[in-house]
Amino acid sequence: MNTLLWVIQIILSLLFMFAGVSKFLTPAEEMAQNMPAFLSIGFIYFIGACEIIGSLGLILPWALKIRPRLTPLAATLLFIIMIGAVIVSAIGSPAMAIFPAITALLCGFVAWGRKK
Repeated sequence: MNTLLWVIQIILSLLFMFAGVSKFLTPAEEMAQNMPAFLSIGFIYFIGACEIIGSLGLILPWALKIRPRLTPLAATLLFIIMIGAVIVSAIGSPAMAIFPAITALLCGFVAWGRKK
Protein backbone atom coordinates (compact mmCIF):
# COMPACT_ATOMS: atom_id res chain seq x y z
CA MET A 1 0.00 0.00 0.00
CA ASN A 2 2.85 2.38 0.85
CA THR A 3 4.46 1.82 -2.56
CA LEU A 4 1.17 2.43 -4.36
CA LEU A 5 0.65 5.65 -2.42
CA TRP A 6 4.16 6.83 -3.28
CA VAL A 7 3.65 6.12 -6.99
CA ILE A 8 0.35 8.01 -7.01
CA GLN A 9 1.86 10.89 -5.00
CA ILE A 10 4.76 11.25 -7.43
CA ILE A 11 2.48 11.17 -10.48
CA LEU A 12 0.10 13.70 -8.92
CA SER A 13 2.98 15.91 -7.82
CA LEU A 14 4.41 16.01 -11.34
CA LEU A 15 0.96 16.65 -12.80
CA PHE A 16 0.17 19.53 -10.45
CA MET A 17 3.65 21.05 -10.77
CA PHE A 18 3.32 21.05 -14.56
CA ALA A 19 -0.22 22.46 -14.42
CA GLY A 20 0.72 25.17 -11.93
CA VAL A 21 3.89 26.29 -13.70
CA SER A 22 2.14 26.32 -17.09
CA LYS A 23 -0.45 28.76 -15.70
CA PHE A 24 2.37 31.23 -15.04
CA LEU A 25 4.28 30.63 -18.28
CA THR A 26 1.30 30.81 -20.66
CA PRO A 27 0.49 34.35 -21.83
CA ALA A 28 -2.72 35.69 -20.27
CA GLU A 29 -4.40 36.27 -23.65
CA GLU A 30 -3.77 32.68 -24.71
CA MET A 31 -4.98 31.34 -21.37
CA ALA A 32 -8.15 33.43 -21.57
CA GLN A 33 -9.07 31.70 -24.84
CA ASN A 34 -8.98 28.27 -23.17
CA MET A 35 -10.72 29.20 -19.91
CA PRO A 36 -14.37 30.03 -19.25
CA ALA A 37 -15.09 33.75 -19.31
CA PHE A 38 -16.23 33.81 -15.67
CA LEU A 39 -12.75 32.87 -14.40
CA SER A 40 -10.51 35.89 -13.93
CA ILE A 41 -6.81 35.74 -14.72
CA GLY A 42 -6.03 36.50 -11.08
CA PHE A 43 -8.02 33.47 -9.99
CA ILE A 44 -6.18 31.30 -12.52
CA TYR A 45 -2.85 32.49 -11.09
CA PHE A 46 -4.12 31.73 -7.58
CA ILE A 47 -5.05 28.18 -8.63
CA GLY A 48 -1.63 27.81 -10.28
CA ALA A 49 0.11 28.85 -7.05
CA CYS A 50 -2.04 26.40 -5.07
CA GLU A 51 -1.15 23.62 -7.51
CA ILE A 52 2.58 24.31 -7.19
CA ILE A 53 2.46 24.47 -3.39
CA GLY A 54 0.19 21.41 -3.28
CA SER A 55 2.54 19.41 -5.50
CA LEU A 56 5.37 20.09 -3.06
CA GLY A 57 3.08 19.24 -0.15
CA LEU A 58 2.30 15.84 -1.64
CA ILE A 59 5.94 14.77 -1.48
CA LEU A 60 8.18 16.80 0.82
CA PRO A 61 6.55 16.50 4.27
CA TRP A 62 6.17 12.72 4.05
CA ALA A 63 9.57 12.13 2.41
CA LEU A 64 11.48 14.36 4.82
CA LYS A 65 9.42 13.25 7.82
CA ILE A 66 8.92 16.89 8.77
CA ARG A 67 5.27 17.45 9.64
CA PRO A 68 4.04 14.46 7.61
CA ARG A 69 0.44 15.40 8.46
CA LEU A 70 0.77 18.13 5.84
CA THR A 71 0.74 15.50 3.05
CA PRO A 72 -2.89 14.38 3.58
CA LEU A 73 -3.82 18.04 4.05
CA ALA A 74 -2.22 18.94 0.70
CA ALA A 75 -4.00 16.01 -0.96
CA THR A 76 -7.33 17.10 0.54
CA LEU A 77 -6.91 20.68 -0.64
CA LEU A 78 -5.95 19.51 -4.13
CA PHE A 79 -9.03 17.26 -4.05
CA ILE A 80 -11.17 20.35 -3.38
CA ILE A 81 -9.50 22.24 -6.24
CA MET A 82 -10.13 19.32 -8.56
CA ILE A 83 -13.81 19.14 -7.60
CA GLY A 84 -14.00 22.76 -8.75
CA ALA A 85 -12.21 21.75 -11.96
CA VAL A 86 -14.77 18.98 -12.50
CA ILE A 87 -17.62 21.48 -12.16
CA VAL A 88 -16.02 24.06 -14.46
CA SER A 89 -15.13 21.38 -17.03
CA ALA A 90 -18.62 19.85 -16.92
CA ILE A 91 -20.15 23.25 -17.71
CA GLY A 92 -18.24 23.30 -21.00
CA SER A 93 -18.46 19.61 -21.88
CA PRO A 94 -19.30 16.68 -19.57
CA ALA A 95 -16.67 14.52 -21.29
CA MET A 96 -13.98 17.04 -20.34
CA ALA A 97 -14.76 16.45 -16.65
CA ILE A 98 -13.47 12.85 -16.69
CA PHE A 99 -9.76 13.64 -16.24
CA PRO A 100 -10.28 16.11 -13.37
CA ALA A 101 -12.63 13.61 -11.72
CA ILE A 102 -10.03 10.83 -11.87
CA THR A 103 -7.40 13.23 -10.54
CA ALA A 104 -9.72 14.21 -7.69
CA LEU A 105 -10.29 10.56 -6.80
CA LEU A 106 -6.54 9.93 -6.73
CA CYS A 107 -6.04 12.96 -4.46
CA GLY A 108 -8.78 11.63 -2.19
CA PHE A 109 -7.11 8.21 -2.12
CA VAL A 110 -3.77 9.76 -1.10
CA ALA A 111 -5.47 11.85 1.60
CA TRP A 112 -7.22 8.76 2.96
CA GLY A 113 -4.15 6.51 2.69
CA ARG A 114 -1.76 8.94 4.35
CA LYS A 115 -4.17 9.91 7.10
CA LYS A 116 -4.24 6.35 8.43
